[in-house]
Amino acid sequence: MSAPEETDAAVDGESIRRNAVFAMAVQLTTAAFTAGLTLYLVRALGPSNYGIFALAASFGALLLLPADFGITQSAARFIAERRGNRADIAAVLASALKLKLAAAALFSAALLLAAGPISAAYEQPALVWPLRGIALAVLGQSLMMLYQYAFVAIGRVQMNLRLIFSESAVEVGASVALVLLGAGAAGASFGRAIGYGFGALFGLGLAARFFGRRSVNVRRADAGQIARQVAGYASALLVIDLAYTALSQVDVLLIGAILGSASVGFFQPPVKLITFLHYPGLALANAVAPRLARHERLAPSVGAFERSLRGLMVLQAAIVAPVIVWANPIVDLLLGSEYGESAVVLRALAPYIFLAGIAPLVSVGVNYLGEARRRVPIAIAALVVNLAIDLALLGKIGIVAGAIGTDVAFAIYVPAHFMICRRLLGLRLRPLLLTLSRALVAAGAMAGVLAAVGTSNLSLLDWTVGGAGGLLAFLVVLLATRELTIQELRDGWRALAGRLRRSST
Repeated sequence: MSAPEETDAAVDGESIRRNAVFAMAVQLTTAAFTAGLTLYLVRALGPSNYGIFALAASFGALLLLPADFGITQSAARFIAERRGNRADIAAVLASALKLKLAAAALFSAALLLAAGPISAAYEQPALVWPLRGIALAVLGQSLMMLYQYAFVAIGRVQMNLRLIFSESAVEVGASVALVLLGAGAAGASFGRAIGYGFGALFGLGLAARFFGRRSVNVRRADAGQIARQVAGYASALLVIDLAYTALSQVDVLLIGAILGSASVGFFQPPVKLITFLHYPGLALANAVAPRLARHERLAPSVGAFERSLRGLMVLQAAIVAPVIVWANPIVDLLLGSEYGESAVVLRALAPYIFLAGIAPLVSVGVNYLGEARRRVPIAIAALVVNLAIDLALLGKIGIVAGAIGTDVAFAIYVPAHFMICRRLLGLRLRPLLLTLSRALVAAGAMAGVLAAVGTSNLSLLDWTVGGAGGLLAFLVVLLATRELTIQELRDGWRALAGRLRRSST
């Protein structure tokens, strides 16, 4: 049974475009707080102490998704399939919360107990308390994720804006205060724990108000079919989460073990700062991917998925050009001259930056299509390749090997997920390949302009002229290749101006 895409948006009361805007606002909020806190901690702690904090945070990130046990994304899939039925959604949420509490508490307790042995293994006594703070943060963040994904699944992304802003503000305030009081890396870790603890409670309160108290009542949670469905699909997602978490943290952990925590202090800051470059992809994934779920009345929004994919290719190409050409001045401006070694890492991560912007749309799309098990071999293969490259090259060429390993892993991960989406949704390959080639040509033109302005010691005029000229060159190529039309530019400007006027009134 088919249905137009607009019907999907109407049922949820939110259009895909509106949800994408709110999702982007959520990501920008996260980016602003994360970037600000990272810049403060980098300078306040210095490379050595920041390296200890980054190492502790990596262990937390390594445990976060396994602690989730795949429950969050599994629940989101079943919630999306029940859009419009709050009673059923409340039953899914309560069952998921009950499962989540057990899993997250177990992993957080494990990290608390393992803090001493881990610090001894790394020969870093100062790592103990940062690890303990991160262990508590894992519990709060894992619970908060459940409610974030629930609101995404039903197309109410604006709820997450309040949730993320509140959590981020508390985390930044607590972290800065504790570091100023002399708590160092441990203070930064416990500041994160305070922020996510607050976020978990705030999310629970929002869910109770929106879905009803039954959604947060674990004693009345279903122990039958719904729980089995959530847990069953979560088992495949758990394997994927384990592999993906290891993939995202293997570089930092191996660099710390092989080259030392000081090297982590040079590798992690650029990785942390480029996180916001992937937010457009995350925003579109949050808006579009839930519309791919198998709903009893609504057909998958294939057209929106294809348009989003093409748009992300163009956007990520525009982002990659300055990362390659201006890596040195970007690092010098944001991190300071003592982080010169980080510029090599940033430039080497350019392929990863391009692919990681597309990754959320194709991978989360597969989850909502109910085909997560097809992702398992892909995630494992990408991890094995990354691990092999790191082990082979870290001792020979230093921290840049971590960037190379990540690039190659994502060159496997993203195309493989795209092929699954193509088979399941019947995507047209030729238009996408044309968009990719045109976007890369446009990025080359942009890079040429940036290089002509200079690649180091840029003045304010250089930044302004180079940025404006590079963007103009990029748009000219897109127009010349007919990837973009004048009318589309006008429509986009009118839409943006209209939203700005409405937000100011």
